[in-house]
Amino acid sequence: MALFDTVVKGGELIIPKQGTIRADLGIRGGKIVAMAREIPDADAGRVVDARKKKVFPGAIDSHAHIGIYRPLSEDAVSESASAATGGVTTICSYFRTGKNYLNKTGSFKDIFPELLEKSAESYRIDYAYHIACMSSEQIDEIEWLVREGGVSTFKYYMFYKSLDLSGEKPSGDYLMLSKDVLDFGFLYRFMSEVARMNEGFDGEPIKLSIHCENPEIITTTTAWAKANPTGNTMKDYSNGRPPWQEALAIKEAAFLAAQAGCPLNLLHLSSMDALDAGLQAVAEYPDVDFLLEATLHHLAMSNDNDYGPLGKVNPPVRDQANVDYLWGAVLEGLIDTVVSDHACNPKELRRGDLWSIMPGFGGTGLMFPVLITEGFHKRGLDLTRIAELSAYNPALHHNLYPRKGTIAVGADADLVIVDLEEEKTVTPELLNSAQDYTPFEGLSLKGWPGEVLVRGETVVDNGRVVGRPGYGEYIRRPV
Repeated sequence: MALFDTVVKGGELIIPKQGTIRADLGIRGGKIVAMAREIPDADAGRVVDARKKKVFPGAIDSHAHIGIYRPLSEDAVSESASAATGGVTTICSYFRTGKNYLNKTGSFKDIFPELLEKSAESYRIDYAYHIACMSSEQIDEIEWLVREGGVSTFKYYMFYKSLDLSGEKPSGDYLMLSKDVLDFGFLYRFMSEVARMNEGFDGEPIKLSIHCENPEIITTTTAWAKANPTGNTMKDYSNGRPPWQEALAIKEAAFLAAQAGCPLNLLHLSSMDALDAGLQAVAEYPDVDFLLEATLHHLAMSNDNDYGPLGKVNPPVRDQANVDYLWGAVLEGLIDTVVSDHACNPKELRRGDLWSIMPGFGGTGLMFPVLITEGFHKRGLDLTRIAELSAYNPALHHNLYPRKGTIAVGADADLVIVDLEEEKTVTPELLNSAQDYTPFEGLSLKGWPGEVLVRGETVVDNGRVVGRPGYGEYIRRPV
């Protein structure tokens, strides 16, 4: 009888915080149980050949929106396939009540079990949920969500106090709220409850993620941008939500977090102004645990190209100078995680003009290709640093470590085998998403996952998705 279910042989292991080594991995029961210079083929139930390739820990895409624009049970099937294509083995999706997602409101004690039930037979890879509280009742349920639901990250959207997701004034039933106003008073109460949950908590803290944009400023600057078009759709949208209002919102959120003692994740920093505001917050409030996050599209897209309305995302894509500035921060170790902010948003759902259509598009299928092409090949980003940005840091900050995020004996056998020189041109079909376009189309990227394992099972084989819906497990945090 074989000692191991699977042996990954001959690859160069990229181990976060350690470096690279040539070693074989023995997998049994979904876990890495052996690491040795050589494991005999006779000890393996099956052999995965990783010779002349790099073996990374599976990426954790810690910012995605599964089921936001399509039925969740369908979206999880297709978009977890797209995630696996990019080397993502665990995806962390945001969820809130109101329009989009499950299109209902009320108690999470009722809604969260329904969310998990709809998820159970759909995901091809492992998954977790971050929860946005949209009412006082839901804030009162934070302790239940942590202790019973396995949730350790929450979210607040700063723009919802006066705008909807598209950027327009919301209709009365958009968020299905009866009495709560999502103002700074609500945010302070939210932060205070998250801070309370961390009293005596052992391990990485429960955190609040913030979408930092200022709705009052956006209302004024959008009116100006509409009246002063540039001829470039993407620059118009960036002018409507300028970088400095993003920085203002970060300063507001950081100040409140310091008063409440609340750990804070500053999401999808899109610009020089936003990054500098985040770094200033880190320096000014040393007692607050901050995370600084960047996205694939803010690192790989520039509004010097006009992607048209289908390139609309919040916060907007900025110009190349901002892209280069963000990459500088990645290279200097100032950015903690790189994510996709994935939202499958098909063309048929994006009818209307730039200012009224819903934002967002898919990108999780490009996790390793973007980081390797734009980071390693073009800018010399160390491969170990790529493993930290995509796997180790997200696992640590989102209470998934040590089960996820590294290559070590005892960890889940979540592995991505990459040929650094394999080059492909991006098409919608290549990304295995239900989204029928991609703003990244035509981009030539080098460094694609060939085989992807989740808990020892192959979900991508020679670039082809073979993982079955329902294989993915809900990961209760902290693990």
